[in-house]
Amino acid sequence: MIEIRKTDIAELGILMELFEQGKRIMRKSGNLKQWTGGYPDEELVKKDIENGNSYVCLDEERNIVGTFTFIQGNDPTYARIYEGAWSDDTRPYGVIHRLASTEQSKGVASACLQWCYRQIPNLRADTHRDNHILQHILKKHGFQYCGIIYLLNGDERLAFQKL
Repeated sequence: MIEIRKTDIAELGILMELFEQGKRIMRKSGNLKQWTGGYPDEELVKKDIENGNSYVCLDEERNIVGTFTFIQGNDPTYARIYEGAWSDDTRPYGVIHRLASTEQSKGVASACLQWCYRQIPNLRADTHRDNHILQHILKKHGFQYCGIIYLLNGDERLAFQKL
């Protein structure tokens, strides 16, 4: 069983290694364009931790096997959606970002999504068009494809919501 708790600032280095493993998982599955150019960088991850939005996933031996950012409240990149619509655009929602796990771990994404849904039963997430692994996981956990959003840097992402 995976336990989830807030990240401690002393764990920043562990999180950066998790993101490197996440990148390797993406590259092996053909997702060559997501998380490039040093993203996510230490400054962003440190800000997530300081703002209380960074979480770690612990296995039975209490080893950190995953991480994610969870923010409740409006996300400016979700204000406009193209080629579709949000399933619900009125109730408060939570957003899942920067989900990563070790290359050996199993069930981290599932534990993350279930935990987030228990916090607020209106979730949004987005991912790169080439991230077929996360798209499959989101759909398996009841997320519906809603359309396309654009990040602040202009990059396109597929947007999903679960109510």
